[in-house]
Amino acid sequence: MRQLNIGDLLDRNAIALRVSAANKRQALAVIAEIAARSFGLEAGDILDALAEREAAASTGVGHGVAAPHARLEGLDRMRGVFVRLEHPVDFDAVDDQPVDLMFSLFAPKAANTEHLRALARVSRLLRQPRVRQQLRQARTADAIHALLVQEADAARPSAA
Repeated sequence: MRQLNIGDLLDRNAIALRVSAANKRQALAVIAEIAARSFGLEAGDILDALAEREAAASTGVGHGVAAPHARLEGLDRMRGVFVRLEHPVDFDAVDDQPVDLMFSLFAPKAANTEHLRALARVSRLLRQPRVRQQLRQARTADAIHALLVQEADAARPSAA
């Protein structure tokens, strides 16, 4: 099976920096708005799907990172949204640290294990302290996109 390419998943117009949110729900609403604009879907439907997933268990994975995700009607492929908050918000993360970096993944409703593999790949990438530091220091969406694509490519196992 073809390896997930972060560049295919994350469009530059689905990256937002300096986002203000007072709490977890507002942060998810910002992600839903960006996703709606980027994917041509309804923000309310996306927010409902994200909130439903968060109700099951927090997607705050630690070190200031969250990976909200959902399956959506109307998507034809895996898509992503990256948001960096100006001020971290409480996200009920596993380490109780507030979150400022959010990489959201969205899969078609009928997606199989590809969704879980993509989530694992993004989580591995964001567990690297150097990557988190660079994401927090990047000044533009292009810089964030380039960093994520470059790091994901570097982490890819070479074909045998």
